[in-house]
Amino acid sequence: MKAAPAAQKRLLDLAELDSVIDRLAHRRRTLPELAEIDEISARVARLATQAIAAETEAGDLAREQTKAEADVDSVRVRAERDQKRLDSGQVSSPKDLASLQSEIISLNRRQGDLEEVVLEIMERRETADAQVAKIVAERDRLAAGRDAAEDRRDAAFAEIDKESAEVKGRRSGIVADIPADLLALYEKLREQFGVGAAMLQGARCLGCRTSLSIAEINRIKASSHDEVIRCEECRRILVRTAESGL
Repeated sequence: MKAAPAAQKRLLDLAELDSVIDRLAHRRRTLPELAEIDEISARVARLATQAIAAETEAGDLAREQTKAEADVDSVRVRAERDQKRLDSGQVSSPKDLASLQSEIISLNRRQGDLEEVVLEIMERRETADAQVAKIVAERDRLAAGRDAAEDRRDAAFAEIDKESAEVKGRRSGIVADIPADLLALYEKLREQFGVGAAMLQGARCLGCRTSLSIAEINRIKASSHDEVIRCEECRRILVRTAESGL
């Protein structure tokens, strides 16, 4: 393949811009905020699961407390009803009177036991509610941190994308100066090796940092200036400049 020396030298400008584009793309993929967001999101997800479990427990205890309080109310109503009967003097039979007094004592004792159950449930519920509040507060704190990290990520994305667009605009101007066949070869090599063209500096390829053999240097010297040279080691396009010393 042949191409004007000026067109070949433009490959070095193109390679430099492509290197900048690749660095920007790598920076975009490896922003520390991305890992931070992933880590926080995983923690938020775990806390969300814990919150559901804690809220379920608190809800169960709330229903259990409601039932226990209803039981207390039922026993208290019965005790109050019996106490009114006793106080009214409607029960005159000693046997019935003794039975009624015994039932009142039993109901009062039952009410006391049930009230202790309610207190125990209330304590458990208070603990469960506190756990829910703690988990939700931590989840919200982390979510706020994630929002802040996402804002920083978006700002960095915008900065990188702006710079990348500017570089790609400059790249388009250079591409216009390069023949289609030479550009196609460059793009193919860039896809394979990451860098499609490199300067020949002295007897060294700056692409793979390999010193060329004397025989290869002599071959290059004998080549016409418009001949497209390839590195015998890395197969990239070797661009001859004043620094090549040939």
